[in-house]
Amino acid sequence: MNIRGIHYHVDVMFDGEPLVFLHGFTGSSLNWKQVINEFAGYKLILIDIIGHGLTECPEKPSRYKMEEVVEDLATILNELQIERANFLGYSMGGRLALSFAAIHSSRVKKLILESSSPGLQNEAEREKRKIADKKLADEIEREGMIHFVDKWGNIPLFASQKRLPIQQRNMIRQQRLQNSPRGLANSLIGMGTGAQPSWWDHLQLIDIPVLILCGELDQKFCDIAKRMHQMLSKSIVKEINGVGHAIHVEEPRIFGKIVNEFIKDMNEEV
Repeated sequence: MNIRGIHYHVDVMFDGEPLVFLHGFTGSSLNWKQVINEFAGYKLILIDIIGHGLTECPEKPSRYKMEEVVEDLATILNELQIERANFLGYSMGGRLALSFAAIHSSRVKKLILESSSPGLQNEAEREKRKIADKKLADEIEREGMIHFVDKWGNIPLFASQKRLPIQQRNMIRQQRLQNSPRGLANSLIGMGTGAQPSWWDHLQLIDIPVLILCGELDQKFCDIAKRMHQMLSKSIVKEINGVGHAIHVEEPRIFGKIVNEFIKDMNEEV
């Protein structure tokens, strides 16, 4: 799909109410493979975010800016003739989904944020993070994918995934290796947590139902989830026992059940 001059890989599956899936950093639409069958009653729109999977990796980091990628999503919906959709975003994909809801709130029916954040509230924190992300981006381009993927898979954020079967861990590693160094580096620079706008002060203006998910073992993002919940008037926060950052990977059936219940209960009091 040609979207604003960029080739985007978009998979559309099944029929029903539209549900957009947005993966995390180093991921692709393949990451949702385990949970797809939990959502057979929806029209699934699985997108490889710019710089990831089979979507193009432009040379200029400025093309990866969060506001640019939000407009890419709006154009994808237009191309698919979808006015409003439910959005489900994991980690980086959650930051993108929340950014989309902040800019195009009328096009979001319900929002599901898995292990995500509205960015960094403090300007000094944003600058510090941008410097760290630029350093990591340079390392990815300099050292290559195998070095980076092995390093990334061993950060504390993913410690709980060590309990997954070896075949599944290998599959996650292989999927990460399919990304390009330039795509990941530019994603960090263009739409990293420090580079994106902070939506903390905007949360109280978001008037759509929001489900905020975090894993019990991912304390940092559970703290963020609880703070977001206090500011989002129509939000529910759910902490999933015994899992870390990637809930949909570690407990796909529980994840599917919770998300399904949230979307289906249209009369939900939140």
